[in-house]
Amino acid sequence: MVIFLTKYKIAVIPGDGIGPEVMEATLYVLNNTNLNLEFIKAEAGLSAWKKYGNPLPQETINTIVNTNACLKGPTQTPPGPGTFRSPTVILRQMLELYANVRPFKSRKGVPSIHNNVDMVIIRENTEGLYTGLEYIIGDAAMAIRIISKRASERIARFAFNFARREGRKKVTIVHKANVLKETCGLFRGICLEISKEYPDVLCEEMLVDTAAMKIAMIPQIFDVIVTTNLFGDILSDEAAGITGGLGLAPSANIGDKYALFEAVHGSAPDIAGKGIANPSAMILSATMMLKYLGEVDVGKRIEAAIDSVIAEGKYTTKDLGGSAGTMDFAKAVVEKLNL
Repeated sequence: MVIFLTKYKIAVIPGDGIGPEVMEATLYVLNNTNLNLEFIKAEAGLSAWKKYGNPLPQETINTIVNTNACLKGPTQTPPGPGTFRSPTVILRQMLELYANVRPFKSRKGVPSIHNNVDMVIIRENTEGLYTGLEYIIGDAAMAIRIISKRASERIARFAFNFARREGRKKVTIVHKANVLKETCGLFRGICLEISKEYPDVLCEEMLVDTAAMKIAMIPQIFDVIVTTNLFGDILSDEAAGITGGLGLAPSANIGDKYALFEAVHGSAPDIAGKGIANPSAMILSATMMLKYLGEVDVGKRIEAAIDSVIAEGKYTTKDLGGSAGTMDFAKAVVEKLNL
């Protein structure tokens, strides 16, 4: 009997700094599954800018739109005026990857402030203050915050659909409508209206400063958070901080046609080339990609293997208290997969 496996074409952007190292580890794990995966390399970030004078070459965009998903390593964006915009932000807006999904959970063997945390932050990904509409007027700088009905509706519906599909019980709408009455007011009102379509999912609302405090103190009360772009970015790093750090934080950028998966952490140029970076976030991002592609069981198996390696503690990287290298960790994950 011949079994025909679905072939998936995956755009792979190694990125900058530790990006190529954690991507190598991730592809090693993926290549040791029974999936039929074709990886197509593309370039973006500081390295692409130095090479082509463009941080996001058109060829890279063409590759992404002609594959099933994109797996992206961290890219470096120089701070300050006169430099290029983040390729990730550009791709989110260009491809309408409107839903940024970031799961955070306590893992055995990971030093963390809290136990029994299992939350997902879903943020609107295409507008807010991250549209980059900034101006200098005299001796002042001004930014425009855009919150639209269309974007608010689709992220609210995405969050409630996600909660229903994943068997989660509650969605918390996070905003600052008591001060930002028009922009957050619009976002809040639309989310509350959409929530009426999901009577099986509990809905609550919370001011962003209150949410920040409660994530720090009692994160176990959260299930799914839906919020605007900047608020979600900040709260996500806080949530990572209480569950072991950015080295364990994966993410997905999902739209109606395309999807991009990347680790939350940066390019860490200070440890690049040393082979000591923790690849967990990148590998976990790949598991999110597999679930998006419909390969849920394989994604769950890889995540379980990561949890097992971390809990065992023999092949963990320096940030997790061990001394293993990036590829040592990846090889240990594959060994667990093959048990």
